[in-house]
Amino acid sequence: MFDCRALPNPGRFERYAKLTGQDETVVAFLTNDPAVSDFLSHVFALIDQTVEDYQRRNFTDLMVAFGCTGGQHRSVYCAERLAQHLREAFQVNVEVRHVAQENEAQ
Repeated sequence: MFDCRALPNPGRFERYAKLTGQDETVVAFLTNDPAVSDFLSHVFALIDQTVEDYQRRNFTDLMVAFGCTGGQHRSVYCAERLAQHLREAFQVNVEVRHVAQENEAQ
């Protein structure tokens, strides 16, 4: 579980309030912030090490979670970036679920 609450929060700005971490303007906001890039580089390093170990040991399942205040912007963005990274680096099947978004849709 990675806590994204220390990252800049686009949700504090009205223009992003109804958007998510999958919307292009939010993606641009977060992508352009050095703190977010630094955070994700550490996440990628930790998870890469785990995936490599899991593959050597023939493990098939790994769960990674991100959390933030509302589960709408930062955690969604980070989950999507990690999924993209893992698909490209390891050619693995990645399932992404945005639980807060799913709950809101119900």
